Amino acid sequence: MIRRLQNLHENNSFFLFGARGTGKTTLLEQHFSKKDALWIDLLTDADEERYGRHPDELIRVLATKKYRRVVIDEVQKAPKILDVIHHEMEKNKAIQFILTGSSARKLKRGASNLLAGRAFTYHLFPLVHAELGEAFHLRDALTFGTLPKLLEYSAPEEKNDFLRAYVKNYLREEIQIEQLIRQLNPFRNFLEIAAQGNGTIINFSRIAREAGIDDKTVANYFSILEDTLIGVLLPPFHRSVRKQQRESPKFYFFDTGVVRALAGTLRVELLPQTFAFGNAFEHWVILECFRFNEYKKLDYKFSYLMTKDNAEIDLIIQRPGETDLLVEIKSTHRVMGEHLYSLKRFQKDWDCTCEAQVWSLDPLEKNIDGVVCLYWQTAMQKYFGV
Repeated sequence: MIRRLQNLHENNSFFLFGARGTGKTTLLEQHFSKKDALWIDLLTDADEERYGRHPDELIRVLATKKYRRVVIDEVQKAPKILDVIHHEMEKNKAIQFILTGSSARKLKRGASNLLAGRAFTYHLFPLVHAELGEAFHLRDALTFGTLPKLLEYSAPEEKNDFLRAYVKNYLREEIQIEQLIRQLNPFRNFLEIAAQGNGTIINFSRIAREAGIDDKTVANYFSILEDTLIGVLLPPFHRSVRKQQRESPKFYFFDTGVVRALAGTLRVELLPQTFAFGNAFEHWVILECFRFNEYKKLDYKFSYLMTKDNAEIDLIIQRPGETDLLVEIKSTHRVMGEHLYSLKRFQKDWDCTCEAQVWSLDPLEKNIDGVVCLYWQTAMQKYFGV
């Protein structure tokens, strides 16, 4: 059994958000006993019919027996039940409500206040390297991702088949059945194009042309990906929040294996010292930073920086009360001076105290002209405590 890093509250009500297949239900089953709990699975037809059509049914069920907690899986499938839960929270503070969801979009549309702060919010992601321990292998993580279900398969083709099925199920269950868009084919085209541009600055006009849709639709589609927890935006850095919001972000899909399935590159071997391997490594390191920031409640802010002449910093980490980190992510096994050009340029002109670093596959920790070079796992231990 894999021990997850996300710590859940034993008494306070909470939401647990995460994309399908990240292990939300398994985590709850490991953490909480079913003995004194009411478990409702809205992925089943019976429970969706019962509580989706008649959310007040929950009031009648709770009146028949004294429950310590109520667990509702995929609550976005019956968003109006949140009004009932809100009422029950006020009436009986002894009940802990635990609500999982893979889409914040329907919840926002169906219930405006998300229980008005009466429930904590947690997130669950694909497995991180610290959870996998000795079972973690970097190349496998880059190639297939780290969704928990993959641990059940050993053959590469089995893993690829699972990832293909995952993508199809996402389109069917999260997009088509939930009617988040009117036409599925343009969205399917968009997904492939967005996956092929994973980790690059979003060019709304180019994507619109290639997908045969307009710019506003592209923006809406990216919003759907965020709301269904299929990816995260990495904003451009700027001291002014207002200016930051005017520039285009990067988008990273939530899992390295899923993005390969969406891009149609599962059969392309991911070889070290290639451009694709370097992109996958950068993608994975940035995802790990987002995940550990959530699990450790560090409140770091992440962004990237690119100038008009294409000088770039892969990741800027702003840490409350501490120096900014300017990080270049390299898949090289030997960091040399040629990898430091952008870092040295920005470090010199930074308007506050910062630390310039390279995180890489080079096992030798060193300092080159004021730039600290760390093995990626050493960096994770130092700045995220894992």
